[in-house]
Amino acid sequence: MAKKSRKYQEAVKLIDRTKAYPVGEAIELAKKTNFTKFDATVEVAFRLGVDPKKADQQIRGAVVLPNGTGKTQRVLVFAKGEKAKEAEAAGADYVGDAEYINKIQQGWFEFDVIVATPDMMGEVGKLGRTLGPKGLMPNPKTGTVTFDVAKAISEIKAGKVEYRVDKAGNIHVPIGKVSFEDEKLVENFNTVFDTMVKVKPAAAKGTYMKSVTVSSTMGPGVKVDPSSVTAK
Repeated sequence: MAKKSRKYQEAVKLIDRTKAYPVGEAIELAKKTNFTKFDATVEVAFRLGVDPKKADQQIRGAVVLPNGTGKTQRVLVFAKGEKAKEAEAAGADYVGDAEYINKIQQGWFEFDVIVATPDMMGEVGKLGRTLGPKGLMPNPKTGTVTFDVAKAISEIKAGKVEYRVDKAGNIHVPIGKVSFEDEKLVENFNTVFDTMVKVKPAAAKGTYMKSVTVSSTMGPGVKVDPSSVTAK
C-alpha cells in the first residue's frame, strides 16, 4: 500500500472516522482537510446496494447543479446544417462532423463533453473504442444525444454533471470547488443526493444507500449521515 503523505495524515486527524456527520458539517470538514495549493474539487461518493452486472440495476444519467461545478466545460458538438448553426449560436466551443472525428482519431482531446445529434451517431459510433474508456461517448441517457443541441449546451455550461455506477456499485460526482461557500456546496450535494434517491432501481433489494462520503481532491473522505439530508 502506498504511504500517505504527512499532510494527508495530519488532515485525517481532524476527522472522526467512526462518525457520520450532518451534511453541512461534513462539507465544512472536507474543505478544512484540503491540503492542496490549487482550488480542489469537492466530490461526493455513494456506495449503493445495487448489482451493476444486472441490466435492471444499472444507474446512469445527468443532473444540473444549481450552483455549477466551478469548471468551464469545453463542449464539442457533432452536427450538420441548421443544427450546427444552432450549436454555434448556443456557445459550443467546437462544432463539426468528419473533421473532428479525424482529429480525435489522431489523438486530439481538447474538450470535456461531446453532444451529438442522433443522425450523427452512425459516424460518431466509429469512435466508441476511443471515447468509451474515457467516458466521453455521447449517450441519450445523459442528454448528450439530442436534436435540442441548444438546451444540451446550455445545461452543460450551467453545471450539468454525469453520473454512472461502476462495477463495485459506487458513484462519484463532483459538487463544486473548495472555494465555494458552504451553502452552495450543500445545495449542490442535496440536488445530487435527491437524484440518487429518485433513480433507485426497482429491482434493488436491501439497503440502497450504504454509505455517502464527501472529500476534496486528494483529501480524506468524510462520512455523511444520510438522515441529515432526508430530514430536510
